Amino acid sequence: MSQNSSIVALGDRTSQIERSAQERVLSDLANALDRTLPVPLGIQLRGLIEFGIGLGELLPGQKLPSVRELAERAGIAPMTVANVYQELRKTGLIEAKPGAGTYVSDGRTRDGLRSDAMRRIQRRIDALFNEAEELGLAPTVVASLVNARAARGRSPVRSMQIVIVGHFLDTTQQYADRIRELLGPHDSIAVTTLSALQAGEALPQPCDLCVTFPHRRNDVESLVPASTPIVNLSFIPAEETRAKLAIIDPMARIGIVSIFPEFMALMKPGVLRFTPHVSDVEVRLITEPDLTEFLKTVDVLVYASGAEPILKDFPSGRQAIEFRYVPDPHAVRQILIPEIERLRSAALAKEEKTL
Repeated sequence: MSQNSSIVALGDRTSQIERSAQERVLSDLANALDRTLPVPLGIQLRGLIEFGIGLGELLPGQKLPSVRELAERAGIAPMTVANVYQELRKTGLIEAKPGAGTYVSDGRTRDGLRSDAMRRIQRRIDALFNEAEELGLAPTVVASLVNARAARGRSPVRSMQIVIVGHFLDTTQQYADRIRELLGPHDSIAVTTLSALQAGEALPQPCDLCVTFPHRRNDVESLVPASTPIVNLSFIPAEETRAKLAIIDPMARIGIVSIFPEFMALMKPGVLRFTPHVSDVEVRLITEPDLTEFLKTVDVLVYASGAEPILKDFPSGRQAIEFRYVPDPHAVRQILIPEIERLRSAALAKEEKTL
């Protein structure tokens, strides 16, 4: 096979993979819309995309279906899809690329952060050598000074203070405990909730960086000082949750209880992914008036984090599983940690200038 033929074949395979991924997204979004739920389809669709991005189901750079094809496949009005896309573009979660379509926003990726940092350091190195030349110092002298500085070890550590903004204090603290394991020994991490900030409470500590869900970023930005950097973090189902769902009796009737209306359409397929052997599954919103009666009819209850109060109405002797999420370790390592180090370097450089 010639080199040109190999390139064409590779391009065909790449296009096929991209089409397959786009078809999967189109199918998942269209099939997850549930007309039996007491939630408008537009709110369901927005929730599917928002939480899909936040939970790592929709990755940065992923192309989304066009308004027309999603409306046709899902059987909903094109205006409904267009309005959802417009709202999500305003939040920065998705972006329209003229002539190419709509995509999940790339945000600040690891490669982007590293490239920015390398370019910034390169400019400073060039300035250093230019200054040395003006002072009559040879490049070899500057190189020896740089090598000597490197031999002395790293710069003094500057501690970073991080705050996670979640929905519920207990679950947000669990997120913080997971992330703390990957932080430097001098860094601190505190937690608060969106409702606490909305009630006028201040951040629990001086904050170098706020961490929150992608779909809550705009809310958090409006509640913290404008100079506070904010990072979106994606989440995945906890290993313990996946394991418990996988061993549910195939004949069991599963009841799912969600707190947020926009999360309902995503929760059911999320549960079914780990329980494909179970066919009897129903979803309820925590505020529905018949919830207590519904709980009496199910064999296994799967409830969203924060919905623990409903357990008092769940018959004893039956299994209740919290559908718990944890921070995606890949997102922590590839997005959060590089951003912390970028901010740490910037803070050290600023402090050095003031000395």
